[in-house]
Amino acid sequence: MKKISVLIPCYNEEENVGPMSEAIVKLFTTELVGYDYELLFIDNDSHDNTRPLLREICAKNPKIKAIFNAKNFGQFNSPYYGILQTTGDCVVSMVCDFQDPIELIPQYVKEWENGYKIVIGIKTSSKENPLMYHLRSLYYKIIKKFSDVEQIEHFTGSGLYDREFVEVLRNLNDPTPFLRGIVAELGYRRKEIPYEQPKRRAGKTHNNFYRLYDAAMLSFTSYTKIGLRLATFLGILCGIISAIIGVVYLILKLILWDAFATGLAPVLIGMFFLGAVQLFFLGFIGEYVLSINQRLMNRPLVIEEERINF
Repeated sequence: MKKISVLIPCYNEEENVGPMSEAIVKLFTTELVGYDYELLFIDNDSHDNTRPLLREICAKNPKIKAIFNAKNFGQFNSPYYGILQTTGDCVVSMVCDFQDPIELIPQYVKEWENGYKIVIGIKTSSKENPLMYHLRSLYYKIIKKFSDVEQIEHFTGSGLYDREFVEVLRNLNDPTPFLRGIVAELGYRRKEIPYEQPKRRAGKTHNNFYRLYDAAMLSFTSYTKIGLRLATFLGILCGIISAIIGVVYLILKLILWDAFATGLAPVLIGMFFLGAVQLFFLGFIGEYVLSINQRLMNRPLVIEEERINF
């Protein structure tokens, strides 16, 4: 009997871990009765009642497991590490707030049985904030245009990954993994399942500007050269323009020595403009340096505090 692992990353999801565990167990006792299963929750240092609830859930069902992280290791490391701890013939990754519909799991499994080693969900629309959805669409188009690697639009990480691909992930030894990019860059032939993203079942979203910015920068620095190239090209352009302006000013001053007053305004405007450009691209280049630094330090993905039912 094949075994399917279901990974549920969670952070402050006390209102959702119970219903999610019940929904997954019901799915395997009704629609997926021909498969063995394990359900793994990996908690990223929740501060609400999530962990006590997970202990109760695990005590009632030995097929439900939990890993408690010692601290919050970020939105990418924790799910990636969780995938590596599963033991099934494949692993299905879903979010805990029901925004990845569990009805997708039977579809994932069906395509997996058809031979696909990677089956992923692709958002075609969302019942969440329409502005955020369109901003994400714009971001995906930008990253797709400038990336050297194929990028998958509106792929959040939800999907089924065969054991062979999990072993690929295990051997990467990347301390700052970006699963969405890795699937596109190193993944096998895949099947994409479209779905409409529903609203959160309960609780508040944990996405904020910093988390979205972090995701965007990780994608940019890992899969594009556009930041560095843009800094180079804009620097060259500013240099050419400055040289032309300098020559024009010199000629005008020599021809109209007494009538032509250069003044301080052009000098100040040029200084502030070039200073702003330099500061912007120093920050952009700093993002690449930060990404390199994190990889060189090679710190562990996650430090565990507790395991249950392993």
